[in-house]
Amino acid sequence: MSENVAPTPEQEMYAKRLNRVETAVALKEADRVPVCTFYSCYVQRSEGSSYKDIYYDYEAAGQAAVRFYSKHPECDVHMFGGFTSGKANEIAGSAMIDWPGRPGTMVNDYSSHQVIEHEFMEQEEYREMLDDFTGFMIRKYIPRAYGNIKGTEGIKVTPTVVLNTRMMAPLYSPEFLEAVQTMAKIGEEDAKAGAATGKYMGILAGMGFPGLMCGISEAPYDILGDYFRGTMGIFEDLLEYEDEIEEACWMFADQQIAALQYLKYMDMPGKRIFFPLHKAMDGFMSDEQYARLYWPPLKKIMLALIDMGVTPLIYTEGPYNSRLKFLTDVPKGKVIYHFEKVDMKEAKRILGDTACIMGNLSISQMEFGRKETVIDETKRLLDICAPGGGYLFDFDGSLENAKPENVDAMIETLDKYGRY
Repeated sequence: MSENVAPTPEQEMYAKRLNRVETAVALKEADRVPVCTFYSCYVQRSEGSSYKDIYYDYEAAGQAAVRFYSKHPECDVHMFGGFTSGKANEIAGSAMIDWPGRPGTMVNDYSSHQVIEHEFMEQEEYREMLDDFTGFMIRKYIPRAYGNIKGTEGIKVTPTVVLNTRMMAPLYSPEFLEAVQTMAKIGEEDAKAGAATGKYMGILAGMGFPGLMCGISEAPYDILGDYFRGTMGIFEDLLEYEDEIEEACWMFADQQIAALQYLKYMDMPGKRIFFPLHKAMDGFMSDEQYARLYWPPLKKIMLALIDMGVTPLIYTEGPYNSRLKFLTDVPKGKVIYHFEKVDMKEAKRILGDTACIMGNLSISQMEFGRKETVIDETKRLLDICAPGGGYLFDFDGSLENAKPENVDAMIETLDKYGRY
């Protein structure tokens, strides 16, 4: 923008909101506590759309987000996460999720997708996956995870005497060519979702709302547990395959770092990457296992992002009180930790001088509780977490439904008590 062109009111609001959040991340006080409430399906539900539209009607879902945020100027960020193609997943036969709108689904139109865990990798296949990751993914993982793509199973190139084109025979087999045609259709549908996502991200930014996150990653242990072995499978592996788990986690860490290199060149303010943590809550593993298998590979990704000028947003799920002591091992003022079920007094005491914290307002209370309870809980969190800065206000999870009067009560309480 030319130096002689005055910023628009929307651009000024964007800068003000962004600065408010960045001030909190840097462990300082802004003019008020930043409001970073993780509205999920509530956005669509409250504006006459549904979560099904996220998969099948991008305009309806996108316009609902526009209407919602135009009515909620108190939000300092938008939580619009973009679109996922239901059609692409239908074509692929995706086995790892069920989603609203899928033919035959039992998922409600107003619910987010449901994860269906499978053991897409058998326990005895660790070595194969570690020694030839790409080959394993092509020949075994893809056909298992996507029921309509079977033609990659026979892809194996074995050169001996290469004097003609026969070495490429697996790549022009009828089965593989059919798989390629299927993947082309999937790509067309995913491209439509990507274009619509870019459109509405731009609209919301133009309205003066920065996004809280610009991308997503995952803890290496969770990648292994979520998408390869399943929860029960990786529990078993902790007893007999700790070395293989550790090797896989470091491999996934390096893969994630390589995949996130684009952030070096992304010209945008407030770059943050979202990490949902699934399988390391209190009781899921010992402190010794956490210190060996979970935290170090995750921290390696976090430090690589910090070196790129990116803020990791670590979204813990479930109780996390026993893990707080590990979370201090990061550079000061460079990380955000979100908590679902944690003693926030302890979180503030332990992490207050190290990292920005957020979360903990009950979505159950927002949906089923009394507004007086919501007011009291909002005030309690402000009293505990706001002093000294380093705090973003949010729920303990993503809000799918709520009583409108509870949302109003929360907003009014934040406006009255959330100022410094």
